[in-house]
Amino acid sequence: QVQLVESGGGLVQAGGSLRLSCAASGIFFSIEDMGWYRQAPGKQRELVGSVSSGGTTKYEDSVKGRFTVSRDFAKNTVYLQMNSLKPEDTAVYYCNVLVGRLGRPPLNVWGQGTQVTVSS
Repeated sequence: QVQLVESGGGLVQAGGSLRLSCAASGIFFSIEDMGWYRQAPGKQRELVGSVSSGGTTKYEDSVKGRFTVSRDFAKNTVYLQMNSLKPEDTAVYYCNVLVGRLGRPPLNVWGQGTQVTVSS
């Protein structure tokens, strides 16, 4: 079993910054992709940013240049630095990891979600 512990959400004014963190723990062989998704009221969950085991990053178009996803391989932790926040960034943010397992298919694991609210 793998658990994800998220932190860093909160309330911030437009133009402000927040940094989310997500630490993976439990029993696993390796971690492949790590990233962040978000879900706003009335909308489907969408990818915000991710980083592969090789260091390749991917971002949703609306956050490019404002958000940065990074990971600490030794600590099994992924971060999301969010700058120049806008009210439309308001959502529940979910950490997601693709966990590699010996002799078994990889496992997709989700965090519990952390609220990010940006006031105008």
